[in-house]
Amino acid sequence: MKLSRAAAFTTSLLLGAALTLTGGTAAQADTSAAAVDYVALGDSYSSGVGAGSYDSSSGNCKRTPRAFPALWAAANSPASFAFTACSGARTADVTSGQLGPLSAATDLVSLTVGGNDAGFADVMTTCVLQSEATCVSRVNEAKRFVDTTLPGRLDSVYNAVRAKAPSARVVVLGYPRFYKIGGSCLAGLTENERRAINSGADHLNAATAKRAADHGYTFADVTPAFTGHEICSGASWLHSVNWLNIGESYHPTAAGHSGGYLPAFRSAL
Repeated sequence: MKLSRAAAFTTSLLLGAALTLTGGTAAQADTSAAAVDYVALGDSYSSGVGAGSYDSSSGNCKRTPRAFPALWAAANSPASFAFTACSGARTADVTSGQLGPLSAATDLVSLTVGGNDAGFADVMTTCVLQSEATCVSRVNEAKRFVDTTLPGRLDSVYNAVRAKAPSARVVVLGYPRFYKIGGSCLAGLTENERRAINSGADHLNAATAKRAADHGYTFADVTPAFTGHEICSGASWLHSVNWLNIGESYHPTAAGHSGGYLPAFRSAL
């Protein structure tokens, strides 16, 4: 019986893990991903905004070797690695500008998208600069968008990925909760605002997970990995408002990619 590329990829990863657990050499274990063609798509949570050391050739996309896709590729030496994720990307940007490297030979795809469509940046700006009531209202507006409009946009991306990479294993990663409630922050947003923002992230993750599952894709929830590392935790893996580099606000640090996103991605494989 001939295995599909996705099944063969999964089998190879399991074999690599078994070699590691039973004393196989690192060189042997590394071969488990040697034949994998990997493409990393998505927004700033994939490109690595907030992690620093950006590749100048990526321009405003701000891709970095500290982002989880690059970390996984560096550790596993896949046969090919195409990194097209871009800061600010919405669903339409992924379908129109990032899918070029996908092909029938692609084995693995990672993707984060939806936050920009739902107006994440505007939500955070509203909550930082305006009243609690206005913040909560803006979060609720974003939730309505997630309920009514985002599913169709996600379907468009997921369908386009499958059309170009029919045998690939696709891992869709979510977004973290941003705040530890009752944490160490003494100023800034109110607890009600923080709860509303966390609720918005949960709402977005739930919608994304459902659409991913309906397409046969794996959803990787990063919330457990970031628990204890939210803003106000005292050990945050997320930038709070960064007035010196406003674009990094509410994005994972390098530790958030290596300690949060990368393990969640690995666990999904």
